[in-house]
Amino acid sequence: MVKVLFVCTGNICRSPTADGVFRALVESEGLGGEIAVDSAGTHAYHVGEPPDRRSTEAARRRGFELKHLRARQLKKGDFAEFDLLLAMDRGHLDLMARACPPEYRERLALFLSFAPQLGLQDVPDPYYGAGDGFERVLDMIEAGSAGLLAHIRERLL
Repeated sequence: MVKVLFVCTGNICRSPTADGVFRALVESEGLGGEIAVDSAGTHAYHVGEPPDRRSTEAARRRGFELKHLRARQLKKGDFAEFDLLLAMDRGHLDLMARACPPEYRERLALFLSFAPQLGLQDVPDPYYGAGDGFERVLDMIEAGSAGLLAHIRERLL
């Protein structure tokens, strides 16, 4: 079983969107028994809350369901439990690297490293933005999810 954890700030926008999109992709490929998916936040701002309504609505329009997810904070045990801990931006990656025991640092990466064709490193936080921010985040996450699944198939399964 390959375990993947997506991480953003409060676990209500970017990381639960990645969780829902990647989980749906894994299931559609018949790999639900081989790949486990979860998400967490670097901060405890929204622990126990569902994803942001705007994230949920944008995801639903594309056929992804997020309502069942609940925010949680990244914990020390996650570094040992998960094979890949994927940060939504460089700030998250820095926080994770500082908290991560040295023996697990190779498990940390930027999520968009799996979508080099985008030419981006960070998935921007749509929380305070207006307009199509949640849609743009979904575009990035769909691209990153496809690349991530290809990586897992090639190297970890």
